[in-house]
Amino acid sequence: MDFSILTIFPDIFNSFLSHGIIRRAIESNIISVNPMDIRDFASGKHRITDDRPYGGGAGMVMKPEPLAGAISEAKSKTPGARIILLSPQGRPFKQSVASELSMLDGLIFICGRYEGVDERIYELIDEEISIGDYVLTGGEPAALIIIDAVTRLLPGALGGEDSAEKESFTDYLLEHAHYTRPPVFEGEAVPDILLSGNHGAIADWRLESSLIRTLLKRPDLLDSKNLGNREKEVLQRWCEYIEQLITS
Repeated sequence: MDFSILTIFPDIFNSFLSHGIIRRAIESNIISVNPMDIRDFASGKHRITDDRPYGGGAGMVMKPEPLAGAISEAKSKTPGARIILLSPQGRPFKQSVASELSMLDGLIFICGRYEGVDERIYELIDEEISIGDYVLTGGEPAALIIIDAVTRLLPGALGGEDSAEKESFTDYLLEHAHYTRPPVFEGEAVPDILLSGNHGAIADWRLESSLIRTLLKRPDLLDSKNLGNREKEVLQRWCEYIEQLITS
């Protein structure tokens, strides 16, 4: 999958691309990441990419000509790529959106700065995406987050074929609790069932752990989940337990 990042600060991405899963995915040709300097498409000696807004007001606005040139160049390299403006006004980014984007040939991210981009650039984009209800100084952190989340879903990126399928939010559940060595830490032992070698019992324990965490931390996720009989049984038992704690 091809990622192009249109930014005025391409060096921001150097460290991110040089470590961990992202680096291995690049080396394995699972992804390519191309930070592109928008200033390279600006005219004039000073390569200006922003200007004062018409009508007055605070801040600066990113000029349309450099952005249009950068978009055209990125599109020529990956014709089927989706052009995404990273903006607090966009569609909320969730795991389901990451899954959707992972099916595409490529993504072109426009990292806005200042007060935003000239309105005429919206004619060239496919959609806006927001990573949360807050304002950042630029779209670069959002690009990093989306690239990371999407890359994890690509075949071979995590090493194990089912690794991504068992993570939080994949099935509207938070991931179960994890334990590793030592077997006892500061007086707290690893649950015996995880040491039993009984894979069926371990799977059932993990399901219950996942359900409990979701109920306590993100009950809103359960509204979207199609619960099975075992899941309903676990949740009912824990809801009754919580109710007893509250009323006692």
